[in-house]
Order: sequence, then structure tokens, then C-alpha cells
Amino acid sequence: MAVKDRDRFSTATRIRIIGEQTAARVYRSQTRRQARRSRLTGRAALLAMVLCSLVVALAYPIRQYVAQRAEIADLREEQARTRQRVEDLRDLKARWQDDAYAEQQIRLRLHYVMPGETGFTVVDPHVAAPSRTDVGAADRPWYRNVWDGVDKADAAAHRQ
Repeated sequence: MAVKDRDRFSTATRIRIIGEQTAARVYRSQTRRQARRSRLTGRAALLAMVLCSLVVALAYPIRQYVAQRAEIADLREEQARTRQRVEDLRDLKARWQDDAYAEQQIRLRLHYVMPGETGFTVVDPHVAAPSRTDVGAADRPWYRNVWDGVDKADAAAHRQ
């Protein structure tokens, strides 16, 4: 038994026993960490899967919501422009109710002159004067176009 006791207390034996105990503790510690890690990994995977499912489930409704909000903003802008256009047209209608404005526009647009007045047409000297055959319907006064239409209709009636 003395040999056993000597072996038991020898430095090499003690170091071997300490190494085995340390290895056992490290092994148990690693096993616990791996068990915790595997549980944490499973939980993390489940959490990630739930989050991904939520993102996928909510992506389309959120996209629709954002698109509808943008469409509503566009429609509100269009409504504001339309209201402004209506106000402008109401102002124009009110102006046309005034006889002085109507007379001014008739004189300006239709080249009317009052009895006793003399009408003039100013020709720009920088523009080459077109020949009589080059004058189109848009370049002549409206009343000349109407009269030409009457003449052509009369000529067609006489041919038949």
C-alpha cells in the first residue's frame, strides 16, 4: 500500500488527476454552453422566422397604404388646381358680364369699329409682304373668310 500512497501523492499523479478534473470541468462547461447555444439558436431561428413572416405579411398592405397616400396627395393637388381654374373662369364670366369689357374684346378680337371710326391694319415692315395667292385663311380677317365661303357656296349652286 505504500507504493500506492507514494503514487497517489506523486507530482506526476497529482498533475494527471488535476488535468483529468480540469478536462472534465471544461467538457461539462462546453456541454452546457452547447446546450444553451442550441436552445438559443432554435429560439433565434424561430424569432427570425416569425419576424420574416410578419415582414412578408405586412409588406403588401404597407405598400398599398403608401401608394394610396400618394394618390390622395395627387388628387388633393388636382382638386386645388381645379378649384383655382373654376375661380378663374368665374372671374372671366364676371368680366364678360361688363359691357365695356365685352366691347373691348369684340373690337380687339373681331376688328370691329364703331360707326364713324376708321379701321386700320398695321403691317409689320420687317415681315415680307405675302402675295395675294399666299394669304391663307388664318392670315385674313374672319369676315373675309366668311365672305369667301359664301361666294364659293353661291358659285357651286349656280353650276348645278
